[in-house]
Amino acid sequence: MKRYGLLILMLLMAFSAFPQREGGESALLQEKQGDDDLDMQEYLFGHIGDSYEWHITTVNGKPVSIPLLVIVRSKTTGWHIFSSHHLEEGEEYQGLFISQEEQYNGKVVERDADGTLVRPLDLSITKNVFSLMINCTLIVLLVLGTARWYRRHDALKEAPKGIAGIMEMLIVMVEDDIIKEGVGKDYKRYSPYLLTAFFFIFINNLMGIVPFFPGGANLTGNIAITLVLAVCTFLAVNLFGNKHYWKDILWPDVPLFLKAPLPLMPLIEIIGIFTKPFSLMIRLFANIMAGHCMLLGVVAVIFITAKMGPAINGSLSVIAVLFGVFMDILECLVAFLQAYVFTMLSAVFIGMSRQEAEPEHK
Repeated sequence: MKRYGLLILMLLMAFSAFPQREGGESALLQEKQGDDDLDMQEYLFGHIGDSYEWHITTVNGKPVSIPLLVIVRSKTTGWHIFSSHHLEEGEEYQGLFISQEEQYNGKVVERDADGTLVRPLDLSITKNVFSLMINCTLIVLLVLGTARWYRRHDALKEAPKGIAGIMEMLIVMVEDDIIKEGVGKDYKRYSPYLLTAFFFIFINNLMGIVPFFPGGANLTGNIAITLVLAVCTFLAVNLFGNKHYWKDILWPDVPLFLKAPLPLMPLIEIIGIFTKPFSLMIRLFANIMAGHCMLLGVVAVIFITAKMGPAINGSLSVIAVLFGVFMDILECLVAFLQAYVFTMLSAVFIGMSRQEAEPEHK
């Protein structure tokens, strides 16, 4: 029975990329009497982008979605707080509407006195923000649930089972194989941050694969999220780096002509301070977004070949579904690997900032 349940879940994941337009309508409904082709740009970016509502499904041509909270501050009219259902289908509410123009496409805007579009201060609870709240709550529940098990049981006499057992396995693996090896002797100082980063990325990656609410949001494929994670690692490395770390950056042990009068090597080292977190940000963002786009592209084959006849469409649809299942299984592996790699590189960068000078041999 468990095997059938897993198969059904994988099939749901494969079909989770069913094209939907912004605002919750099926992309198939955008075809005027079946004559228009699928807009791949709208199809792809509509899925991996953010929105002011959370689309669940479409029933009898009617979108079923969860309206979210719009919180904006206009320079002229002040604060506005209302449900996003007031902005459905391009409607205007309190002088605000969702722009369809390229500059602010998909964003809440208003018109200035001269008619130009103006972007107000936007603090709305969008799909990504709401998903972030849900996933962070899930992480807290997993950690507190594990801590509760250890309070009620003697770990020396009884091995944890279920969720507590999985959490213990992951925590020990990250602590011993990544943090301890990467940071060095004072690794416990950085364990809370690195463990939090690992589980944050891992849970968000997994939830992004789930095809139904509350999953499916492209959180770690959003460069704003990966930017914040990279900045946290940047601060952990450079705020707590020791004297030897800064000495190697500002006055490295290289021939004098490489650091004076032209500070060539110090300049390269200073640039490296910023390129390391930048690579963390881009690696996580690009890998997760690429995985979503590949899966969406595979499923799009079903709709692109719809006009090529039942034989071609049917055969390619079967291939697309099977390959979609394979891609979902691969995405589960990628979800773990990306969390592992980000945590490992962060630990290595922190460890490099904590190294001591080698004793001089007499």
